[in-house]
Amino acid sequence: MFLSLLLSSYLTFVELNCENMFDCRHDSLKNDVEYLPDSGRHWTPWKYWRKLNNISRAIVSCGIPVDDRYISSAGNVSGGGFDDIAYGGDYRLPDLIARCEVENDSVMSDLTQRSLLRTARYRYIMTDSPDMRGIDVALMYSPFSFSPIRHYPLRVDPVAGMRPTRDILYVSGRTVTDDTLHVFVVHAPSRYGGEKHSRPFRMAVAGRLCAAVDSVRAVSPDAVIIIAGDFNDYSGDAAIGFITSRGVVDVTRSSRGRNGVAKGTYRYKGRWGSLDHVLMSRNLAERVCSAFVNDAPFLLEEDKKYGGFKPFRSYTGYRFSPDGTSDHLPLVVKIGL
Repeated sequence: MFLSLLLSSYLTFVELNCENMFDCRHDSLKNDVEYLPDSGRHWTPWKYWRKLNNISRAIVSCGIPVDDRYISSAGNVSGGGFDDIAYGGDYRLPDLIARCEVENDSVMSDLTQRSLLRTARYRYIMTDSPDMRGIDVALMYSPFSFSPIRHYPLRVDPVAGMRPTRDILYVSGRTVTDDTLHVFVVHAPSRYGGEKHSRPFRMAVAGRLCAAVDSVRAVSPDAVIIIAGDFNDYSGDAAIGFITSRGVVDVTRSSRGRNGVAKGTYRYKGRWGSLDHVLMSRNLAERVCSAFVNDAPFLLEEDKKYGGFKPFRSYTGYRFSPDGTSDHLPLVVKIGL
């Protein structure tokens, strides 16, 4: 009884870019041919399900341990499901997971109902964006700790030279303490063509996001807000600065690996940095108990070119790694309710 009350007094929020989480079927309206069985990547059902289960393991490893068995409880999980660690065992799975680079509803359905996570009973809400490749964002949630009230996508109007991009997902819901939580999930345009060239595109996303945050606050000045996702910008860049100037705090700005390896969520040419961020309204940021990068050993591989370690991705060029997960590491934030 005491343990149940203790666990319910916390909410664990995770952000993860899944790196090209495509199914194996062609969508005639999207440019998804790179991830089909007859493509150069030979994206077969076996590879797809392997990737799904690797993502499942990553999510499990972000949970709250009752003792110090943080990695051993999650990193070595295999078999039929996670009944023993979901609720009431020696481990509790994350409550909310903001996910980027997910192709469609079928992928989310497979992840929550047919992968290793199927016994955890996660539910999800996702967008259906005009992104040319068909990738979207989603919010997975445990119905035991979060109950959605309303949700809708926020379309980002392209500026000059900008291709259609991912919608921002907005979800409001109630936590177990009956607080109303407003969540925005973002996947801003990449740096393709160079940071300076693509900067206006990410600023357009930041502007649309901040307008939506202002709308929430116009109705509820003390709104409790979480903004999370892959912003394709670092903490000192213009878009992040614009968002934080509107009264939100980047609670993961200084986050490092729990195991002391990762200095960010992403590694480019041997240098760590975080393109992923979790930002919160000040009234929620003050309740943050911990914020870290999940650098569990199975999420890393040796960086043979630059030394040290890097995120263990599914593909390096066209070489598939069965044990790879993503080129981004998860961000984990534990919040006191």
